[in-house]
Amino acid sequence: MRLLCVLLFPIFVFAASGPSLKIGLLKYGGGGDWYSNPTSLVNLAGFCNKFLNTNIDPEYAVVDVGSVELFNYPLVHMTGHGNVVFSDTDAENLRSYLLAGGFLHIDDNYGMDPYVRLAMKKVFPELSFIELPFNHPLYNQKYKFDNGLPKIHKHDDKPPQGFGLMWEGRLICFYSYECDLGDGWEDPEVHKDPEEVRIKALRMGANIIQYVFGN
Repeated sequence: MRLLCVLLFPIFVFAASGPSLKIGLLKYGGGGDWYSNPTSLVNLAGFCNKFLNTNIDPEYAVVDVGSVELFNYPLVHMTGHGNVVFSDTDAENLRSYLLAGGFLHIDDNYGMDPYVRLAMKKVFPELSFIELPFNHPLYNQKYKFDNGLPKIHKHDDKPPQGFGLMWEGRLICFYSYECDLGDGWEDPEVHKDPEEVRIKALRMGANIIQYVFGN
């Protein structure tokens, strides 16, 4: 686990008894369905615990973007299909969380792209999303993705892209676009994806977990 996360989130220490890590699901305003893909983080935790030997609690926590509880989770996942609105307080809280060592993964579940870009601009007006090169460590953890993000769902049939916000050389936010990792993490019967597609999605998710907690 990266040093900043240890300092910021002291409750997340590897322990012999009980899960030592917990992922947060970001709850935001604006009417977007932040609660999409209810089984995705559960399955991702199980996959990582099995193949990365992590100790992640499969019961993720729902955390409001403007809440002090945000600081309890080194990794927060955000998804949805529609509108995203951050109040001034929300934006300030999320900025403080990310600058203090937290990490945000945004997964466009189709349709949130124009809204989330505006919302994140409110959080970091001085930053813009940049596309990560395929040799970035995020794509080269336990699993190698030589061509970047895998394509999980068709959406607009565009190539998947992975964008990041960088602060003083540190990746603080990863945004997976035209990919839909979360759908690939869900229970097999939800989207009926071929098993090889689900495995690609879970492996990419495991890379995100390993990057955040292993660096």
